Amino acid sequence: MLELVDVDKTFGGLRALDGLSFTVKPGEILGMIGPNGSGKSTAFNVITGTLRCDSGAVVFEDEEITGLRPHSISHKGIARTFQVVKPFPQLSGLENVLVGGLFGGPGSSRSDEANVWAREVLDRVGLADKAEAKAGSFTIVERKWLEVARALATRPRLLLLDEFMAGLSPQEIPNAVELVRSIRESGVTIILVEHVVKAITGACDRVIVLDAGRKLAEGPVSDIVNDPRVIEAYLGSRHVEG
Repeated sequence: MLELVDVDKTFGGLRALDGLSFTVKPGEILGMIGPNGSGKSTAFNVITGTLRCDSGAVVFEDEEITGLRPHSISHKGIARTFQVVKPFPQLSGLENVLVGGLFGGPGSSRSDEANVWAREVLDRVGLADKAEAKAGSFTIVERKWLEVARALATRPRLLLLDEFMAGLSPQEIPNAVELVRSIRESGVTIILVEHVVKAITGACDRVIVLDAGRKLAEGPVSDIVNDPRVIEAYLGSRHVEG
């Protein structure tokens, strides 16, 4: 479904992505982990058109999308969330989701149909009772769910989730993992960037590990969490002791 081919991205003298290549298969949940500064968010930004790569190619459903603008990539069926959630605070939860449904993807241009779809999406993430509330009154956790709803409102075929579980309590993580699985069951392929190891092991089929912009390891979750290179670069000795 998605393929990155030898993608490079530099910022001045910093090489954020260094020959990064990987594929995403239709219907899978692919985890992407790595230490801070390893290139995870840069990879998301290149895929979604927020950043233009220096070299290499991004291919989505057999079409090269390298260098396309973000709205064009959204219309082709790719949506994402952001680490720092920024809803429109003076708009209601429903209106925030409508922004995604009406303008972010190939949804219905009829406001009545878009309204019905936005309410369905809000219900899906557990925010049906917050539809009329101003987004500025939402808790940080509710804002994270709203961010996911806004992305889903674009009717994506590929969804990129950028640390949307950060800040959740241990009791909230299982529900978040279940939401990710339910999104996949609805036919959406997912790339999940997370530092929450429980989320990665609970939700993902396969994991890619980045370090200094390069792919350090790739494989099933069970292999990755026991890979000595991954433990040294990212998971640390506390993971082994656990």
